Amino acid sequence: MIIQPTSLAALTWAGAASGASADSWRVGAVLAARTLGYSEQAKLVLQIGSLTVEAEPPGTQLPSQFQVRVLSLGAEPKLEILGGPPLDQAVSRALRERLPQQNGYAPLLATLGALAQRPLLRQLPPPLRAALALLEHSIRTPVEIAHAAGLKEAVKRSGLFLESQLAHPQTDLGELGEDDWKAALLRLAATLDRGSPPQPNSDHAETAPPLAQRGLVAQPRAPMPESAQPGEVDSLLVRLHGEVHAALARLEVAQLETQASGAWMIEIPLQGEGGQDILQLQMTPHEDDPEQPTSWVLGFAIDLPRLGPVQGELQLRGLRLSVRLWAQRAETTIRLERLFGDLSHQLTANGLLLDQLTCQTGMPQPPGSRSAVLLKATA
Repeated sequence: MIIQPTSLAALTWAGAASGASADSWRVGAVLAARTLGYSEQAKLVLQIGSLTVEAEPPGTQLPSQFQVRVLSLGAEPKLEILGGPPLDQAVSRALRERLPQQNGYAPLLATLGALAQRPLLRQLPPPLRAALALLEHSIRTPVEIAHAAGLKEAVKRSGLFLESQLAHPQTDLGELGEDDWKAALLRLAATLDRGSPPQPNSDHAETAPPLAQRGLVAQPRAPMPESAQPGEVDSLLVRLHGEVHAALARLEVAQLETQASGAWMIEIPLQGEGGQDILQLQMTPHEDDPEQPTSWVLGFAIDLPRLGPVQGELQLRGLRLSVRLWAQRAETTIRLERLFGDLSHQLTANGLLLDQLTCQTGMPQPPGSRSAVLLKATA
């Protein structure tokens, strides 16, 4: 639902945008909302917090009073209507708690790279060195995910399915504890928590949370922390502590999002050349046939130093496959198109019927909301 301020509320919206209402308008905040009626242009008029806004009428009837949760800020804030069955309310409550705490993996991976330098590593206590080694071990390599079995294992060990695997009686707990990304994060967090409580890192730009409504985000590497000298280990550990808890909150947002939307938002850290990269996947049953197990939409996004941001969407219906790619850089588009012949041959050799294979320069626009639970506001 697209929301635009009414002319009467322009000053109120400007005040909120400049920070006058910053205390209430923050990610994860819950605001009271009520319907005021319809404008002369047949727009639905809503009061949300201290703002009066117009919106396209939704396909469902809104209650006279309800609550919304702030999903994101900026030029186009997004708000989600709260309510529904008890399970939905529990998921919404958990999301409200974790959304303000989450951040992307890139800052954490950059700090891990700084701590991996030998002079710094020797100063760390043995339990912390062991926890860091375990986390590094859980980072996949491009070679490992280059084939179906390796990618399946990387998805399985991404942390999204840790609790379900723990509940399985045949799970090898020792192997799971060594290979699962979330298990390694939890161990590192527990080791760091023995010292002091985590401090939020305010110097990092927030990475958009892994929510299906927001779509995929190609995440670049974060710069290496400046304080990488042997005498500055403590500042790096304080930084690491906050980043580990932000990464855990992000993973739990993705787990809760799976419960709320039915889509899997999966992030896999990869060991690249000279640093780590993040592969983001979104797996969704096809809207036209959600009960058909061979009807899926798979999206991916990655930002590689040599290629820049790249995004893709694969639609599979039985044995028919459509592939669309996007690249931020024109030279990357050319490089990818040169591989189309080999890719088409490999897909055909595996029994798939290729309906479409394209690559465009420029990244796709994020998907708009298709239900009344998401409000997209523009100033």
